[in-house]
Amino acid sequence: MEKSQKKQVFLFYCSECEDLARKVAFQSDLITLQTIKWRNFDDGFPNIFINNAQDLRGQHVAFLASFSSPGVIFEQFSVLCALPRLFVASFTLVLPFFPTGSFERMEEEGDVATAYTMARLLSNIPISRGGPTSVVIYDIHALQERFYFGDHVLPLFETGIPLLKQRLHQLPESEKIVVAFPDDGAWKRFHKQLDHFPTVVCNKVREGDKRIVRLKEGNPTGCHVVIVDDLVQSGGTLIECQKVLAAHGAAKVSAYVTHGVFPMRSWERFAHKDEGSEKAFAYFWITDSCPLTVKAIANRAPFEVLSLAGSIAEALQT
Repeated sequence: MEKSQKKQVFLFYCSECEDLARKVAFQSDLITLQTIKWRNFDDGFPNIFINNAQDLRGQHVAFLASFSSPGVIFEQFSVLCALPRLFVASFTLVLPFFPTGSFERMEEEGDVATAYTMARLLSNIPISRGGPTSVVIYDIHALQERFYFGDHVLPLFETGIPLLKQRLHQLPESEKIVVAFPDDGAWKRFHKQLDHFPTVVCNKVREGDKRIVRLKEGNPTGCHVVIVDDLVQSGGTLIECQKVLAAHGAAKVSAYVTHGVFPMRSWERFAHKDEGSEKAFAYFWITDSCPLTVKAIANRAPFEVLSLAGSIAEALQT
């Protein structure tokens, strides 16, 4: 059986994603970067121009997006509605971080599940000449969110875990690595991808108004324990997990999250202040799914960025 032929892809990107887009294009001669003029009218609304639009007919086109705040979504969605209509052969949206993914359920009548809202919004991207739009998302918070999307788009869920595994195998003490999950949800989400590592599972219990992290199962004694989760916001849970693991004898604690959201510069809670300060986390790995965070933590220990560029380049050939 013959292998499917590789396709030439024209890759557009939002302003925040320029660095990542260049890394993606560097991965393959089949990916050509294209540009958009991002401007605003005096009233603040977008004034956008897609360069070389006449050359897109019959081409495979993709857009690399970052929905880092509600304010940038409208201008990018305007482009998402325009590109498929230019008689392109196919259209792919790469949205590494699905920002409302953790708001996927209602706990009481009146709650608005904005994960569903975002999925419905993306489901209205026009069908291209080649069919429904492919939507590439990394480590979405809950896999059942696949069913929030309508039939006009095809969600393709990817993961950053292979990048973590590759990095762990580069560590000198790799034979003593233990993977820790901060709760049962993280365990369900990731344990099958990391089943060749010993595991520790923590859980959160309520004591009055507080949520206390406790060790549920596993033994971290004498090991380099790596806490794995899909995203970090304030980082409170990770910090409490680190304390529990250290109290149970962990020799070293690190963390990996695919999406380093870190609102209000909360990454500062993890930064090594100086050579003599206590370093709760030996490493803190994130991907470049949140470009604003990548710029903020550049060259700051213990942070290391594991780039999704190679994985995105492969996904564009799917």
